[in-house]
Amino acid sequence: MGRRILVAGIGNIFLGDDGFGVEVVRRLAGRPLPGDVEVRDFGIRGMDLAYALQEDYGLVVLVDATPRGGEPGTIYLIEPQIEDDGEATLDTHGMDPVKVIKLSRALGASPTRTLVVGCEPQFVPGGEDYDEMLMELSEPVGAAVDEAVTLVESLLEEPDESGGEAGSRPDVSTRRR
Repeated sequence: MGRRILVAGIGNIFLGDDGFGVEVVRRLAGRPLPGDVEVRDFGIRGMDLAYALQEDYGLVVLVDATPRGGEPGTIYLIEPQIEDDGEATLDTHGMDPVKVIKLSRALGASPTRTLVVGCEPQFVPGGEDYDEMLMELSEPVGAAVDEAVTLVESLLEEPDESGGEAGSRPDVSTRRR
């Protein structure tokens, strides 16, 4: 039997490309997935995600807009290395995945393998060319949603070298649209 996997969509649908993770999990929720996979839209509810991470998951896949300086619509697969620096704070009205993971560990969660499926946004909240209430994804980010869905599905199916568990990938890889 496989291990439990959480696929968590992160983002604010009222801030354009920031809603990327929410759209990806919305599409995944309508597809057939293995029974040990839980797909949830956390939006900007960081505290809810911190509590969810208290459960026994073998793999957590966070899906989020991830500004890294690439071309808008670039899909990234990242395995973050999260150091325990003693800081465990959380903005209850926002979602910083690293802070959420640190808080979950401070609350007693065991470190769980975590992957981030990210997309380079065209519009970043607070950046120039940004409209405060943009309730749709930009064209390149919207076009990347299906690629992200396919990538997440491959993470759920792929056996790893340690005995057939899903979710093994290189530490960091980048895909260009």
